[in-house]
Amino acid sequence: MTDKRKVRKAVFPVAGLGTRFLPATKAVPKEMLTVVDKPVIQYVVDEALEAGIEHLIFVTGRSKAVIEDYFDIQVELDQTLRERNKKAEIELLEAMLPKAGTTSFTRQQAPLGLGHAVWCARELVGNEPFALLLPDMIMKGEKGCLKGMVELYEESGGNVVAVEECAPDQAHKYGIVGVGETVGDGFRITRMVEKPAKGTAPSNFFINGRYILQPEIFPILETQERGAGNEIQLTDGMVKLAEAQAFAAYHFRGDTYDCGAKDGFILANVAFALERGDIRPTVEGPLKTLLQGLKSLSIR
Repeated sequence: MTDKRKVRKAVFPVAGLGTRFLPATKAVPKEMLTVVDKPVIQYVVDEALEAGIEHLIFVTGRSKAVIEDYFDIQVELDQTLRERNKKAEIELLEAMLPKAGTTSFTRQQAPLGLGHAVWCARELVGNEPFALLLPDMIMKGEKGCLKGMVELYEESGGNVVAVEECAPDQAHKYGIVGVGETVGDGFRITRMVEKPAKGTAPSNFFINGRYILQPEIFPILETQERGAGNEIQLTDGMVKLAEAQAFAAYHFRGDTYDCGAKDGFILANVAFALERGDIRPTVEGPLKTLLQGLKSLSIR
């Protein structure tokens, strides 16, 4: 099957506990931590909207209600801004507010892995292809990662995952794909291996957290046994799906920041701040001074 129906829906698995960011995530969902002045989840949603996504589906958990509130009108704030004639702020918030009826929320009651989170969205996705965006990963490039994937999907059909290159000696840390014939801005995938043993990886192309999947993944995940970490692993489900359907890889050539890790989160803040004309003039100098100070310390 090489279904080329339009990709209209995107799934965002936001039920994770964010333990790498404790104590902050004890009260604030990791997806709501801010990169400059926007929550991480907003960057990921913007990427989906740029790619033409029409329906946003969030798989949430307990303590994540603030994410649902964020994508709604805050009546008291809206009223106060209007009373104070804060036109710029009103326009900003209105531009970021999804249209009525284009967001859905469902619960993942237990932390059973990414594959289980995707399966929890089955009724909202229905029988059509869908995008899956890991909410920790912020992408920055000339073209949005998912937009490039959709363009490749329209050419190749089937399933598409985004990949990037890592150092060959680091391939054992990632989900790695085998490289087949070139198609569009990517290639056919010959195999998928989750964290291969050192020296056995079929390539140095790793899956970076963006997917376009056909709905046939859902019955596979429903009956799939638990894998690594005693969780239902999405990669295991994709390997099974690949027995019947083609997979292609979109080679993303921009920058990716893992905002689920402290170093990636800090780097994302610096990178996006330096892109802002209203912020760069005031932070670029101090950042250079800070780096020079660190360099002098290392020399000593």
